[in-house]
Amino acid sequence: MTDHLPARQQDVTVDVPLHLDRGGGVPVVTQLRQQLHAAIAHAQLLPGTRMPSTRTLARILGISRGAVIAAYDDLLAEGYLVGRVGAGTYVSAELPSTPVAAPAPPPAESVPRWLRGAPVTPDVSPPASGEGVIDFRVGQPAVAPLSDAAWKRAWRRVAEDALPGAYADAAGDPELREEIAAYLRRSRSVVCGAEDLVVTSGTIQGLHLIARAVLAPGDVVAFEEPGYRLARQVLRERGAQILPVPVDGDGLQVAELPLGEGAPPLVYTTPPHQFPLGSRLSLPRRHALLAWARTHDSLIVEDDYDGEFRYDAAPLPALASLDPARVVYLGTFSKVLSPVLRVGYVVAPPVLREQLVGLKTITDYHTSWPVQRALTYFLRSGDLERHLGRMRRVYARKREILVRELEGAKAVARVGGLEAGFHVHLELDGRLDAAEVIGLAEKQGVRASVLSPYYVAQDAPGGLLLGYGGLDADQIARGARVLVQVMRGLAGIS
Repeated sequence: MTDHLPARQQDVTVDVPLHLDRGGGVPVVTQLRQQLHAAIAHAQLLPGTRMPSTRTLARILGISRGAVIAAYDDLLAEGYLVGRVGAGTYVSAELPSTPVAAPAPPPAESVPRWLRGAPVTPDVSPPASGEGVIDFRVGQPAVAPLSDAAWKRAWRRVAEDALPGAYADAAGDPELREEIAAYLRRSRSVVCGAEDLVVTSGTIQGLHLIARAVLAPGDVVAFEEPGYRLARQVLRERGAQILPVPVDGDGLQVAELPLGEGAPPLVYTTPPHQFPLGSRLSLPRRHALLAWARTHDSLIVEDDYDGEFRYDAAPLPALASLDPARVVYLGTFSKVLSPVLRVGYVVAPPVLREQLVGLKTITDYHTSWPVQRALTYFLRSGDLERHLGRMRRVYARKREILVRELEGAKAVARVGGLEAGFHVHLELDGRLDAAEVIGLAEKQGVRASVLSPYYVAQDAPGGLLLGYGGLDADQIARGARVLVQVMRGLAGIS
């Protein structure tokens, strides 16, 4: 028999399932006492909870009142319940310290027949290191402090809005899409309107939607080599075959893309700041890539990685501004505001946008409405661009400190990827092994990323990636000195 124990504490109902087997060998009193004891010990019934009267509980369970009284008496004697004259029986505020054994784990079983999907281990950024460790690994939080006043102003406006009584627009809040479109016209020269945008829960969701709309299992995707591992994993999860295309100081080597019938239907690239090497796709190559896509009726996914943060370099036009019919543009607010917002956007050609809205609907219907509204007000007020201006100055200063300190290793390492973003690429000469450098630096409390995992090829070149966005000036200087000392020592330089 299964019943629920209704108890009320300040008009809050607590539901505890009770299973009493009248036909079993264990007396009903014992069963009831044991189950109430377990409910209290495992915090299903919290201290101070008022218990139902013995008469009420007996009626609900269909047992004698004497059985309930006996069970309550045992728990009163053990200190799990307390009686209050004229007020009833309550769970004790000071429970006995006797430990309660946790339920035994279920026996190990083989993989169930119904668990047929491919296992997924997300290739995500590592967790932040503990206190005292200087962590240069890429992927660590790199968001400059946001003006509390500006952010709170936006949320106060949201609190004044009436909460919708129905689902919001799957394509995203129309006013937010208008603000994003205006921002992209100002900052990227991407001529688009609200009708061209889909608001997503981040860049990765945007790429998921694109892959589902564009790719069939087995399709080939041209992908930067080295490249963004999580994006590569998303495409592989869709069943795509990854075609690595090398990059150099001018970005993706367009001349290496296949021609004719072997041309892939999709190309993924990070033009403003190639991840992870840091180069920009040059203007001639941008035009060459678009010409190749037009010739082969292919689509380009332009991931605007770190596009907001340029140093000592004039902006180059986004691919989407040069040929919007051949490009789907991915953007996010994770880097400029906070990763926890989970808001990004896609600018897509009309035929693709319609598909993306349908897929967004069946994925999560729409991105959080309150967050969308807060961003709408934040963009409309101009606070976003003021915040970006502050961030650029902060990161430019951090970059200067890192480059200055790394000068001591210029005989054995070359710094690259300086034009944009939050990290640099350290190319090591033949005397140094990246894993050995990392190992020795970690012994002195400094962590960094090795370049090789970002390649598909097994014979990847050595190198380090140093992310500085989440570190302060002192940490950057001290950590860089440790790395320089390690590299010089391994190279035999005094």
